[in-house]
Amino acid sequence: MPHSGMLPPGSWLGCLGGGQLGRMFVHAAQAMGYQVLVLDPDANGPAAQAANDVIVAQYDDMNAIDALAARVAAVTTEFENVPAASLERLAAKIPTRPGASAVRVAQDRRKEKRFFSANGLPVGEFAVIESANDLDAAADSLFPGILKTATLGYDGKGQKRVASRAEALSAFNSFSHTPCVLEALVPFAMEVSVLVARDATGETCVWPVQENEHVNGILDLTIVPARIATDMSARAQTLAKQLVTALDYVGVLCVEIFVTKSGALLLNEIAPRPHNSGHYTIEACVTSQFEQQARVLAGAPLGDTSLVQPAVMVNVLGDVWFDPATSMQPAWNEILAMSGVHLHLYGKAEPRRARKMGHVTCVAATLDDALGSAREVKRVLRIT
Repeated sequence: MPHSGMLPPGSWLGCLGGGQLGRMFVHAAQAMGYQVLVLDPDANGPAAQAANDVIVAQYDDMNAIDALAARVAAVTTEFENVPAASLERLAAKIPTRPGASAVRVAQDRRKEKRFFSANGLPVGEFAVIESANDLDAAADSLFPGILKTATLGYDGKGQKRVASRAEALSAFNSFSHTPCVLEALVPFAMEVSVLVARDATGETCVWPVQENEHVNGILDLTIVPARIATDMSARAQTLAKQLVTALDYVGVLCVEIFVTKSGALLLNEIAPRPHNSGHYTIEACVTSQFEQQARVLAGAPLGDTSLVQPAVMVNVLGDVWFDPATSMQPAWNEILAMSGVHLHLYGKAEPRRARKMGHVTCVAATLDDALGSAREVKRVLRIT
């Protein structure tokens, strides 16, 4: 029996954003029978290629926002930097998930860290830096640390490690005095992430905890289940549920967490959308993060998030196109010949170094076997 108020298949859903996350949302929503209208400045972006229709416009074009609201029954986002004013305008007309108030917190590290603290969620030591005087007043215990711009930083951009107050001042100057957050370096054993979904009735569900490995600030591998103790996994999942409830968040969200060497869990940051580290859910879970996003948006029941089989996801960056040995064409035939290996390419026209062009998910009966396949994928694609 459908949820009360569930949008019937055939309804139009909207998506603000045209990247790969939007593309995979479009695929999932269409598989459930929905039609998707994407709003994006790029008429041929990854999501636009898959969508039923596209509005080509900037995200702050209120005429385009009104046109979107007039054509869809509900709208979601695929990246966190959608202008909050656009979300508020949409929310006055149609269900908008996530909402502006929740997204505002995730868009600004100052608000994000303060939200964690105010709600009793574990977070490492930090200070908000809005002037050189704030750096002078920062506690000595914040050094060595990382200075991060309050907004727009991702994949290692907009952040610098600083060993001293002088280095922090130099970094702050290099950021043109943009408001920042100074975080004490956390001696962590690993980084994990938890995908969590919450529907409009307040029901929540979580996926298995994911173990993430980064290279140069960009996700390289996601390993599921994370190689941590069962009780620690349960604690991480509980934190994720507490966070989305406190945020009154509706949609799919990713919580990035540091596991310290002493066994503590500290929240790092949140992403108010499906996440790169959750792409494995397409093949490895009963319900993918993208199907769940469509379910929440349509007012359908939350899907089962159980892990069907262990998985390792390998990020594929544009760098693999620049290896002279590949003649500008990676060895996809070798990848596709491997058992339990699933290739996803995002349809981006131009490969660039450090640009996310696709991913490969390796599933197997055991985590060791999945890891072995992932290592072979990296060897074939010459990912170091």
